[in-house]
Amino acid sequence: MKALMLGKLVLAIVAAMVLAVQARSQEATNQSSQQQVSVAGETKRTIVVSLEDRKLALVVNGQVKKIYPVAVGKPSTPSPVGTFTIERRITNPTYHHHGKTVPPGPHNPVGTRWMGLSIQGYGIHGTNEPNSIGKAASHGCIRMAKTDVQELFELVAVGDTVEFVGKRNEETAQLFGDQQKPAAVTAAQPIQTAMVTPNVAPAQFPFLLISESNGENQAVQTLMTLR
Repeated sequence: MKALMLGKLVLAIVAAMVLAVQARSQEATNQSSQQQVSVAGETKRTIVVSLEDRKLALVVNGQVKKIYPVAVGKPSTPSPVGTFTIERRITNPTYHHHGKTVPPGPHNPVGTRWMGLSIQGYGIHGTNEPNSIGKAASHGCIRMAKTDVQELFELVAVGDTVEFVGKRNEETAQLFGDQQKPAAVTAAQPIQTAMVTPNVAPAQFPFLLISESNGENQAVQTLMTLR
């Protein structure tokens, strides 16, 4: 009798161990599946700016999500060509240049949103000159209409890729169509940046300070050449 009970106990223990191993195996499988879904579900955002078309496209996971008209660099101060990333996003920036400070508002030259790029001195921003949109009119930055830049600002994040395409190519033709293009923008020249000497006020240099209000203090977010 005791041997029979002992045998049943052993069988019960073995069954419990088998179930435990199966449960752990299933849990590991579920975690692996979740990780694969997470990787597959990662969002890849790319901003493509066609300098010839003067248009900007937001491409999400290979699909065009939005297209906006923009202003690009004028021939004397062309926009750079290349691939960059968004390094900072600032809401209602304060504009500083040559000792002049413009607080957030309708007269701010960079509008209500600033998306600074990994190339020093350039960004995507709003403007207080809406009539310049669709033209080669900036110092190299990409200008957008107020409602457009505010919408785009909410759709992108730091680290997203930004491509400035100088000459119309197959990619931009697919994105923006085979419409008649504006006059070509002069190819970008080598970019020259200046260095700020320590203990010298930035206002003595042709620099633009973009800052963001933080309570009673203003923390400077980026120092850049005027674009």
